[in-house]
Amino acid sequence: MIDLSVETIEAMLPFIAIGFAAQLVDGALGMAFGLINSTLLVTVVGMPPALASASVHAVETFTTAASGVSHVVHRNVDWRLFARLVIPGMIGGAIGAYVLSHIDAAVARPFVMAYLSIIGLYLLYRAWRGRVEPREPKVIEPLGLVGGFLDAAGGGGWGPVVTSNLLVQGSAPRQTIGTVNTSEFFLTTTISAAFILSLGFAAFTLQTLGVLIGGLVAAPIGGLLAKRVPARGLMAIVGTVLTLTSAFSIWQVLSK
Repeated sequence: MIDLSVETIEAMLPFIAIGFAAQLVDGALGMAFGLINSTLLVTVVGMPPALASASVHAVETFTTAASGVSHVVHRNVDWRLFARLVIPGMIGGAIGAYVLSHIDAAVARPFVMAYLSIIGLYLLYRAWRGRVEPREPKVIEPLGLVGGFLDAAGGGGWGPVVTSNLLVQGSAPRQTIGTVNTSEFFLTTTISAAFILSLGFAAFTLQTLGVLIGGLVAAPIGGLLAKRVPARGLMAIVGTVLTLTSAFSIWQVLSK
């Protein structure tokens, strides 16, 4: 049981701030909560990739529920798109969690960081390219499968992979963000269950609780931000942070 003394609460404050900021970005962009938290937990805290991914998905089980309700209330969800994404995403997530739980963390880390770095560069590209005229997306189910797998294996990625690719195909930004966020609840619940079966309850740490508190406070704001906040600048900031942090982590591994 976690001791909630003054010292413990003070130690949690940075993680509360990280969870709050990451969820605000995720609510506005439909991406980056898992990536920001996984990158910091692996590079700063030093968690193994599997444990970091399990911790983030344990938190996201709660934050995505709150965020999804917010998006439903603000009418940001395309239910037809939701139905085509959610099942493939859950299948891919379960496979990704199993794969990451059964490989050595030292081997996985540089590959996970390379993946996060590539996603960061892609976000920068999306920020530079700007808006896409709305049209009906065609590739949905395979995208959900790949996005779910990479989300579990990389500690985050459902939003960047799925949201960005749907926007490239021309899907309307507001409905894309709301739908991807809402379907993410079912994905993270599946991934968390898979990690608990493989790793037990080791993911429920002090850091996890701090990120959870911050994320829950920010989650209801997501639906409103998706309507009113320009996503391009935030996307550029997220891409820069992820690229630099992941590249530094790769450099640390390679220089040993």
